[in-house]
Amino acid sequence: MKLLLFLLLWCVLFLLCWPLALLLVVIVPVLWLLLLPFRLAWIVTEATLALIKALLFLPARLLGHRPA
Repeated sequence: MKLLLFLLLWCVLFLLCWPLALLLVVIVPVLWLLLLPFRLAWIVTEATLALIKALLFLPARLLGHRPA
């Protein structure tokens, strides 16, 4: 749905100001590549916190506690 909305807004921008729309076509992939390391760092941080949580709750799970 986000992609469809982005495409629709880009078409409107293309009709109103085509140089800006073409510049956006060039800048968006470059921006996506620049933000990729931050996204990967976020995934690693989230996975690390999930592992710590699993380790902390392991004794309770071994004793038979089941989350609701």
